[in-house]
Amino acid sequence: MTNFVEELRWRGMLHDIMPNTEEKLNEGMTSGYIGFDPTADSLHVGSLAQIMTLIHFQQAGHKPIILIGGATGMVGDPSGKSDERNLLSEDILRHNLRCIRKQLKQFLDFNSSNRAEIVNNYDWFKKISFLSFIRDVGKYSTIN
Repeated sequence: MTNFVEELRWRGMLHDIMPNTEEKLNEGMTSGYIGFDPTADSLHVGSLAQIMTLIHFQQAGHKPIILIGGATGMVGDPSGKSDERNLLSEDILRHNLRCIRKQLKQFLDFNSSNRAEIVNNYDWFKKISFLSFIRDVGKYSTIN
């Protein structure tokens, strides 16, 4: 088992770190996640640093969790490349999710004791209605 933080430093992949993070990671297996939005049916070169981070995280004995934003993907691409968010149909989103899952399964170990896990935020957001959201969360925000 390697020291995750030392590995990232050695590779020039670490700019800054929260105090006590390295000590916490050295105590034993920890879970960590990185999210990917399914705005396309393929990951791109911009995802490579995140994928490599997950690979090194797992090789250091930790549990990587991949969060695929099925719910946030329904809101559209917030990149600002157009005047309006590009909304994808549910069929296209499901296709993109399947393709991204397939790609990520080539890079991470899904069978070891610290097996990678893929979760979709749609699985828990689909149960939240608009009214329950504005009642439970919206009450803390003001809209002028």
